[in-house]
Amino acid sequence: MNELKIGGIFTYEHVRNGEVIDTWSEPNIVVDEGLNYALGTAFASASASANWYVGIFVNNYTPQSTDVITTFPGVGVAGEATTQYNETTRPTWTQAGVVAKSITNTASPAVFTFNTTTSIYGAFLANSSVKGGLTGKLAAASKFSSVRSMLTNDILNITYTLSITSV
Repeated sequence: MNELKIGGIFTYEHVRNGEVIDTWSEPNIVVDEGLNYALGTAFASASASANWYVGIFVNNYTPQSTDVITTFPGVGVAGEATTQYNETTRPTWTQAGVVAKSITNTASPAVFTFNTTTSIYGAFLANSSVKGGLTGKLAAASKFSSVRSMLTNDILNITYTLSITSV
């Protein structure tokens, strides 16, 4: 019997004073809620979300398969960054459609422009644009291998690529 493997990778670009000072990639966990959502929309006629959004978190938290969207807002253990960046909502994950069993937003990264010095520990993908929102679905999350310090006016560009394979 073949099995399906679904996984993703977050890629980050840290920009300071117009210069890229660091780029890195981190694997993620596609959480149970995201897996159930994918199965439901693909095979069980569940309603699909038109848009997905990228969020970032400020607590030293390692995402778990059982995480849900309420894990990430400020009241959750991950502590979503909400006031530390200028954008009024979570940036949209603007993907270009499925190509070769992958879907990504590399052509249009999610952009975070920081308005204060902040330590960031990771990122997540959810179907709600509301910063700190408690509703919606969580698809995936990733903790950085080490904390990243953002200064006022720093920019963090985030791309996320989700792939599926038969093994």
